[in-house]
This record gives sequence, structure tokens and C-alpha cells, in this order.
Amino acid sequence: MTRYVVCLLFVICGACGAQAVEPRRPTQVTKLFNGRDLDGLKTWLKDTQHADHRRVFRVTEGLLHITGDGFGYVGTELPYADFHLTVEYRWGQKTDGGKYVRNSGIMLHSTGPDGGAGGTWAASIECQLAQGCVGDLIVIRGQDERGEVIPVRVTTETELSPDKKRHRWKAGGELKTFPPARGQLWWSKHQWDFAELLDTRGKDDVESPLGEWTKVECLCRGSTLVIKVNGEIVNRCSEVFPAAGRILLQSEGFELFVRKFEVQPLGD
Repeated sequence: MTRYVVCLLFVICGACGAQAVEPRRPTQVTKLFNGRDLDGLKTWLKDTQHADHRRVFRVTEGLLHITGDGFGYVGTELPYADFHLTVEYRWGQKTDGGKYVRNSGIMLHSTGPDGGAGGTWAASIECQLAQGCVGDLIVIRGQDERGEVIPVRVTTETELSPDKKRHRWKAGGELKTFPPARGQLWWSKHQWDFAELLDTRGKDDVESPLGEWTKVECLCRGSTLVIKVNGEIVNRCSEVFPAAGRILLQSEGFELFVRKFEVQPLGD
């Protein structure tokens, strides 16, 4: 094996058991949520860990229902690589009671132990679902079973905000690697001055209006990652590490319904 593959299998071990697990590569459309129950999925909450006494993650009328009552995630038991992920979601009524945007995310290439990033998340690359920020990417570094940092990273072409503090994706722009670049990588038309207040929209948002379904696609081919929102490419990265792992959906204080959570082979 190459050093890259050995390292990749090693970091996946922490999430899937003592032995290395070869990631699955879909050969057909595969429903990660079957519409009936949570079979094949695994849950994690910061306060109760794998126990979900409050039923934060449940099935309601055939939809994957994330109540938002707690911080954590539900996701695949096994790792995936080289896949086309589709998630279709809409917001519910419950909020965290604050003034800021509804918030959740898709965590890609999750590796290492559950809660390995601050006790809440796992090492991964998060595709933001927060209002006005859908398609932003956040590098979440966590620790492996030995307590060593899993070096999650992405590289992309960027443009710099007028205040020189933030970056968003721009084809042909300056190459930046996150980290050491700080903050999240904004999607291509994320407004520099967007006020992240509850149920507000940016002038160029491609996500659907509140109450309607939004389709997010994550195309993961080797060490590249492309994000599409309602059919429009909004973010693109290369030199992604890890390039495989579990796929997770966050609970972050806001109610969320998911009607499609599936992977399929990559097209040409």
C-alpha cells in the first residue's frame, strides 16, 4: 500500500473498530436512510453519547427527523469514498431560541472516534447548511484513538474579502489551504456583508426559501470535492484529506427534516 492509503485506513479505524475498514464505493444508488427506521445509521450526542433517550433522531411520516434537541449527529456506520451524495432537506419550526440563522451541516469524510473534536463533532469536512451559508466548508480537526490530531485539510482557489479576513471560493483565484488559512471557506456568492439573522436570505442565495426543500450534492472523487446546491456548483476543493470516511448529518439546535440521504456512483 502507499503511505497515503495506509494513513487513510488508519484514521478510519477509530470510527469503525480496531481493524482497518476499506471504504465502500457505491456501484448503484444506495439509500443511507431507508424511510422506515435508522437501520444502518449511528447516532452521537455530546451529553448522552450513543444513547438517544430524547429521540433527537427519529423517523416522522417517512422523513428523517432531527429535532435539534441536543448537539451531535446521525450518520453511516461505515466509511465511503468516491461517491455522489445527495441530501434533500427542509427546516422545521423549532429553533434554538436565538436571533441567528438556522444551522446544521453535512459532515464528510468523518474519521476517528465519535466526539473526537471537542466532545461534540468528529474529525471531518463540514458542508454548511446554515441559512445564507449553504455550501460553505469548514475543516474540523479532531483526535484519533491515541490523542493525536487528524490532519484534516482542503486546498482551493479563493478570493479575499475587502477586510482581508475571510475567503470564498473563486475559480482561478489564489490557492489557499485550510488550515493554516483561518475560518471557513465561503461558497462562491456568499455576501461579504451578510447579516446572519434568523430566516434572512442573501441576495444571491441558491438555497430554497424557508419551508421548501433544498437539494445539496457532494461529489467526492479521490482528493477532490465539489458542492452543488439546487444544481449550481458553489464550492470546489482539491488536496482533500482524508478522502474517505463516514457521512454524518448534524443536530445543532434547529429542527430539520431530510427526505433523501443517498449515495450513488460518480458520473463522468
